[in-house]
Amino acid sequence: MNEREKTLVERVLSGDLSAFEPLITPYRKPLLGLAYRIARNSEDAKEVAQETFLRAFKYLKNFNVEKSFKSWIYQILVHAARNYRNKQVKYETLMMSEPVKETAVAGGDDPERRHDDEEIRSRLMDCLDVLTPREKEVFLLRDIEEMNIQETAKILRCSAISVRVHLSAARKKIKERIKDRYPEYLGREP
Repeated sequence: MNEREKTLVERVLSGDLSAFEPLITPYRKPLLGLAYRIARNSEDAKEVAQETFLRAFKYLKNFNVEKSFKSWIYQILVHAARNYRNKQVKYETLMMSEPVKETAVAGGDDPERRHDDEEIRSRLMDCLDVLTPREKEVFLLRDIEEMNIQETAKILRCSAISVRVHLSAARKKIKERIKDRYPEYLGREP
């Protein structure tokens, strides 16, 4: 943990609540992005991110300042997303009588660009649908959030070997899905 974060944690724990905002600010966008990729819906992602920050504040007293704050807060997000997803599944099971249609909110002024972005996002989400929940978590943390094996294992509370196995399986499934459904993306430069 860096000294800045350590100082901010100590300030919050001593009663200076204004120190919490600068502590979490560097993590807002990355956590919201990960929450979106897990939840696949901007409103759900906001709920998960909000729950993450509330839990981080509530349990900050239990945080070990000798450990990584980044890993700790990502771990909270992954668990909050799992809990939220489980609640959603239960709710949707109860409300199966009528399917809910999701509307996409596109940003920017260029309609062609928005369409392309939405198409790529839709295809990415389609590829992620073939993954198990654990494979999806590992893939998002490793390949999208660029966490290392040890950080990912710590966040998901599993072994480094488990991370490698799930990541390998996820990459293989995604590659097969791209080959089957979107062959035009194979060999394409980013």
